[in-house]
Amino acid sequence: MIVAFTCAVLAAASNAWGTVLQRRAATATPESRSPLTLVGNLLRNPVWLGGILGVIGSALFQALALNFGTLAAVQPVFILELPLALVFGSLVFRVRVSRKAWGCVAAIFAGLAISLFSAAPSGGRAQVPGVWWVPTIAVTGAAAAALVLVGLHRPHGLARAACLAAAAAVGNALTAALVKSATHILSRQGAAAFFLAWQTYGFALVGSFSIILLGYAMQGGPLIASQPALTLGDAVVSFCLGVTLYAETPRHGLWLMPALFGVALLSYGVVALSRTSCLAKCVDRDTEEDTHRSERRTATAM
Repeated sequence: MIVAFTCAVLAAASNAWGTVLQRRAATATPESRSPLTLVGNLLRNPVWLGGILGVIGSALFQALALNFGTLAAVQPVFILELPLALVFGSLVFRVRVSRKAWGCVAAIFAGLAISLFSAAPSGGRAQVPGVWWVPTIAVTGAAAAALVLVGLHRPHGLARAACLAAAAAVGNALTAALVKSATHILSRQGAAAFFLAWQTYGFALVGSFSIILLGYAMQGGPLIASQPALTLGDAVVSFCLGVTLYAETPRHGLWLMPALFGVALLSYGVVALSRTSCLAKCVDRDTEEDTHRSERRTATAM
């Protein structure tokens, strides 16, 4: 499990670094009405390409982590991407991190450590019987579809962003479950079996939809709504899939009390950190653009 946790932390760090670099490139790239022109400008930017490498590295580390560890224990570690994005973003954008934000970071790390140590999911099966995937995909697909329908029928704001981000979280959790199955096939049966397995194309398809949903969530409302729903939703659904789909077993009895305390501390840290302006300046381009527009309107009015 040490190897799995190490790979999970590296995956979270790599994705956080990639996100910050992509935002850095996006803020330095002139706005364009044509999507093709925008993509062309980004492709010529080495910072943006570095961000893409960070995302690719994150996917590889995630696959390794899921291959060596349990889904219920590994996937919640990706919550660390949020505070790591703050740390990396503060260095890249020279953002001053407030004491409250540092306190939230400490709460996230402490809450995650306490909850994972207390729950300590173990055991489980390396591969899921094919028949189990049918109800799993049906239930998660229905839940994601319901969240999308509710979100799209809400106006721009907290509810819309939260619902769409929660749908993306469900997709991310299902993607992780499929990645775990596909990497097991790769490690046991080789590359040929990996590319012939339906799980490989399943996680590529579901992961792509999740990315699109996340984009809509970020456009649908503020970061304080989308980020907690995405971060905590992914961890909760992944834990449930690990316990039900992969038959992983968490600790019971008295261990439940510190586990719940850790979850509460972790949730507080995520929600509170998502409300800080310093995190928005590091990962949310729209916040900076809105600030600039407001400043321009003020200057024009004067």
